[in-house]
Amino acid sequence: MHTMTSSSPYSDNSQPAGQPAGQPAPEHPQKKKGGCLKWGAIIIGVLIVIAIIASLGGSDDETSGSSTDQTTPQSTVEAAPEEEAQEINADDDARDEQDNQPEERSEDQDVPREFKNALKSAKFYSDSMHMSKQGLYDQLSSEYGDKFSPEAAQYAIDNLEADYRDNALESARVYEDMMSMSPNAIYDQLISEYGDKFTEEEAQYAMDNL
Repeated sequence: MHTMTSSSPYSDNSQPAGQPAGQPAPEHPQKKKGGCLKWGAIIIGVLIVIAIIASLGGSDDETSGSSTDQTTPQSTVEAAPEEEAQEINADDDARDEQDNQPEERSEDQDVPREFKNALKSAKFYSDSMHMSKQGLYDQLSSEYGDKFSPEAAQYAIDNLEADYRDNALESARVYEDMMSMSPNAIYDQLISEYGDKFTEEEAQYAMDNL
């Protein structure tokens, strides 16, 4: 005689429909981890590629910077000889000036003070009074004049830069304008040993250009 067992819908041992009795229910399928690992590897690979590209770009900048740094000293090295040449030329010019200055100073030191003063007086008489060469010498060496020694007076005449023909012309103009002298009187006054003591050529030049 078969015993009937009632199956309760609230029993935990209930089997799904179509499932043989006595077999455990299949578990829920778990997600595969292989997909996550694959994507992680791809991301890491991309990051590595970016890092390599960045390092290559930095190396290019460094090489370009080093190339510019290397070119700069070359330009300075090329400019250096020109600067050295200019400095050498400047030194040579300075040495030339120094070499010339001592000679001039030594010459000035060798000239006695009396000679220098006689030359200054001769220049004053020539510029202001338009005197002749002989008149200047007599004025410098005369005991009634400046009383320089004959050597000092001669030194002044030899080193004076004067145009005695022009001095004769200026003296003739003074005689004509201020004293209203005749041409013959002016000529005689210019060449007289008691007058201006110009040479005949200088006096004639003055009369021709008066």
